[in-house]
Amino acid sequence: MIIIKTKTFEELNTKELYDLLQLRSEVFVVEQDCVYQDVDGKDQKALHVLGYKGQKLIAYTRIFKPGDYFKEASIGRVVVKENERQHQYGYDIMNTSIKAIKHYFNESSIRISAQTYLEQFYNNLGFEAVGEEYLEDGIPHINMIKT
Repeated sequence: MIIIKTKTFEELNTKELYDLLQLRSEVFVVEQDCVYQDVDGKDQKALHVLGYKGQKLIAYTRIFKPGDYFKEASIGRVVVKENERQHQYGYDIMNTSIKAIKHYFNESSIRISAQTYLEQFYNNLGFEAVGEEYLEDGIPHINMIKT
């Protein structure tokens, strides 16, 4: 079981910020062998959804209100630590993120830019693919919407 907290950028303490940047780098840069600018200037606008197992950050997303990233509310930087993926924590962190968008922004329409190999995972959460596949930082992605 994980404990999930939602915080604004200003509410994050130094350790939480370090841990979330470390987890994102561990998965998106090192594991996926993708050199890209993770620190993109958007974290200050986001709500950060942090999933802890004990004292360890093992799952994370960031969410945006409509207009801050896409026209719709959005969820991004969805990540679960590699050695914790067998526990389905991706569903826990995503379901909490979907509920947080409803709670904080009173929105139910959500857009994501999903890595295409995770399309079925997002389908299981109610997202549907829209448009064509495209490359983002050399990785195939697809836009998906949940209404």
